[in-house]
Amino acid sequence: MLTLAVGAQQSLDSAYRTTGPEVVAAFETQRLVLQKSSAVINDGRTGLSYGVVISSDGYLLTKASEVAEAKALVATVDQTIYREVRVLAVDAEWDVALLKVAASDLLPVVFAPTSAVPQGSWVVANGATTRTSRRLLAGIVSAKIREIPAAGGAALGVIINGKSKVLEIDEVNPKSGAKEAGLEKGDVILEIEGKKVKKIQDIGELLKDRKAGSLVKLTYRRKGEAKTVEVRLAARGELFTEQMSRNDQMSGDFSPRRSGFPRVLQHDILGNRSVIGGPLLDLQGRCIGMNIARANRAESFAIPVEDLKEIAARLVAQVPK
Repeated sequence: MLTLAVGAQQSLDSAYRTTGPEVVAAFETQRLVLQKSSAVINDGRTGLSYGVVISSDGYLLTKASEVAEAKALVATVDQTIYREVRVLAVDAEWDVALLKVAASDLLPVVFAPTSAVPQGSWVVANGATTRTSRRLLAGIVSAKIREIPAAGGAALGVIINGKSKVLEIDEVNPKSGAKEAGLEKGDVILEIEGKKVKKIQDIGELLKDRKAGSLVKLTYRRKGEAKTVEVRLAARGELFTEQMSRNDQMSGDFSPRRSGFPRVLQHDILGNRSVIGGPLLDLQGRCIGMNIARANRAESFAIPVEDLKEIAARLVAQVPK
C-alpha cells in the first residue's frame, strides 16, 4: 500500500479557495451591490463596521455597539465620503443603530422576500475594503434561523456591596445600561418593575426570564431621594469578562456582543468584528439580512430580512419630522 507524505498530498489550489481570486470573481455582480448599497463606517480613520443603505436620502443601519463610543463618525458609500454622520435612534435589543448622512441619491438595498433559504445556500458579505472599492467574502448558510440567548443571562450591570445591609451599588459597569441610566456607586436599589427588592436573589428572580436589550423600571435611592429610571439589560457574559475558551482563543477578533438576539441567520463567512454591520446578500444580490455578530471562527450571525425591515421602519418612524 502506497502512503503519500503530507507534503505530496493534493490540496485545492489557492485561486479556488473561498477567498481565492477565481471564486471572488464569480461574485462580481454581488460585489457591485456592496459597492453601491453598503457603507464603510469609521471613527476618523479607524474602521468600525459596515452599514446597510436603506433609503436614497441617507438612512443607514449598522451595529450599534461598534459605533457607540465613536468620536468622529465618518461613512463612505461607494466612493463618496460623508463626514457628518448622525446617530438618530438605537434598538438595544437587536444592537442596531440608525444613522443619517446628507445624501439624496443613494441606492438602497433590495430586500429579499424571505430569509428562509436552504442550508448550504451561497451568501455574500463585505470583506476588507480599499479607499475606493468594496471587497467581498463568500460562504454558505450553515444553520436554521434561531434565537441566541444572552450569554450568562441578562444583567443590570452593577456589583452590589456585599457588606451592606441594603442593595447598595458598589460598582457600575461602564458598558452597561445601568451606566447609561445614570446609576452611581452608593445608590441603593429599592424596586424593579414596581416590586420591592431586598436581597441580590430578589434581583436575580425578577430578571431570570428577561432578555438582553429589554428595559426594566428600576427605583433607587440617592441621598434620601427616590428616583425611577429605565435600565437596558445586557448579556452578563458580555459585561463581565470570563476566561476565554479554547474556541474563543482560536476565533480571532470576534464581536464583543455576540449573543442576546431574538433571531439570527447563521453563516460561515470568515471575517472579524469590523466587517459586521453590512448587508448579507443572496445570489440575486438581494439583502436577506444584516450581519450583526462575528461569533467565533466558524459562525457569523445576521438579522433575518423580515426582522430587519421591521426594525428599519420602526427606527425611521422614531425620527422627529
